[in-house]
Amino acid sequence: MDSIKAMIRNIPDFPKPGIQFKDITPVLSDPEAFHYLIETFAEFAKKQQVTAILAPESRGFMLGSALAFHLDVKFIPARKAGKLPFKTFQVEYKLEYGTAVLEMHQDALVPTDRVLIIDDLIATAGTIHACIELVQCAKAQVAGIASLISLSEFKDHQNFNDVPYLNLIEI
Repeated sequence: MDSIKAMIRNIPDFPKPGIQFKDITPVLSDPEAFHYLIETFAEFAKKQQVTAILAPESRGFMLGSALAFHLDVKFIPARKAGKLPFKTFQVEYKLEYGTAVLEMHQDALVPTDRVLIIDDLIATAGTIHACIELVQCAKAQVAGIASLISLSEFKDHQNFNDVPYLNLIEI
């Protein structure tokens, strides 16, 4: 895991001054590292008996879609407001540098679905909590949460109650 951690680039002042952006593209472009990530997330997801992977826009899509394909389960995108063409559930949430709205198609999940929420990075956990709310809107169950990176400075915000949580790298 240390070699993957070393691949993550820190980009200062992106997308706004004061933000330290964690660039995971070097990890994604390394087939061995990317394969390792997906296999590790897949082991966790199998233990949770997931039937769907939900990932927020946009970097979560890269991990979530690959994982859903690998597991042969449905992939559900959680998108920014106005990006989905059908009827949606909407949740407004706080980011570490503002607010946003996430949407999910209303017919994306059914009550029997067991959903793994996956994102590349968890900071204040606002995005993950919004995804949890979207899953709850569909009356489905959040079976687990996974992330590549969590920011230790926001550890107090990363409380998901009794939901199983896998984080691979803490920075």
